[in-house]
Amino acid sequence: MDSLSGISMFVQVAETRSFTEAGRQLGVSSSAVGKAIARMEERLRVRLFHRSTRSITLTAEGTLFLERCRRILSEVAAAESELSGLAGSPRGRLRVGTPQLGDLMMPAFDGFMERYPEIELDIDMSDRMVDVIEEGFDAVIRTGEQTDSRLSARRLGACPHVLVVSPKYLQRHGLPTQPRDLESHFCLQHKFPATGKLERWPLRLETSESELVLPATMTANTVEPLAYAAIQGRGIAFLPAFLVRDALESGQLVTVLDDFMDREVVFWMLWPASRYASPKLRVFIDYMSAHLRI
Repeated sequence: MDSLSGISMFVQVAETRSFTEAGRQLGVSSSAVGKAIARMEERLRVRLFHRSTRSITLTAEGTLFLERCRRILSEVAAAESELSGLAGSPRGRLRVGTPQLGDLMMPAFDGFMERYPEIELDIDMSDRMVDVIEEGFDAVIRTGEQTDSRLSARRLGACPHVLVVSPKYLQRHGLPTQPRDLESHFCLQHKFPATGKLERWPLRLETSESELVLPATMTANTVEPLAYAAIQGRGIAFLPAFLVRDALESGQLVTVLDDFMDREVVFWMLWPASRYASPKLRVFIDYMSAHLRI
């Protein structure tokens, strides 16, 4: 079991990037962690970490070893769960990553916490593209096409995007009847935080038409401010339908140019590929698949 203890220490250091923090979480001293890692490197005859006075980072060999070690620990946890009967009572910390869509995610998370009170959710809500394996996530929710062969995936659902505007805006500025009309309207645009680029509005144009040049009346790196501004009559916004569902039903917003829209976003649950998923991860995947209201 000494090797297994060393593997657990290695994974903890890799995830925290700190001997001190890894030791704190494992209940041992930082020097004990450092000595264990040094013994492991000596036995394997490779350097697992680059060390400096300010930081600890994985070497290329360490990155490869980390993926295997996580699978080993996952197998051990699954075996222990089967023997101890924990499958009926999932518990422990679960680190999940999601897009910055609190209005969509939080009702489902709240229901999950009510259903499984012994599972501690650690939520990273961000629009950045996280590395699920490298950053130690148990699961993430993403949109778009998924191509990472290291990950297992389950489709959660699909949601159309719509162009929305408030009736009071239309009273003041008129109704756009074709995509080219948008060039003379106030447009509320989403800006990708990682690149700073504006999200393209996927409107169908004639083959002979040039690309639209839309005014950037307001930009935001999350979509909630755009929905709020649209409801206040500040302009036209391109948003996921689930975000503005209530506003559309109440009449605060209406859709425009529906016949020219051509976009559907697919949501996926992703987790590190492994023969066994822990009980806490299995119930999380199943719950979110059933209760995420896309």
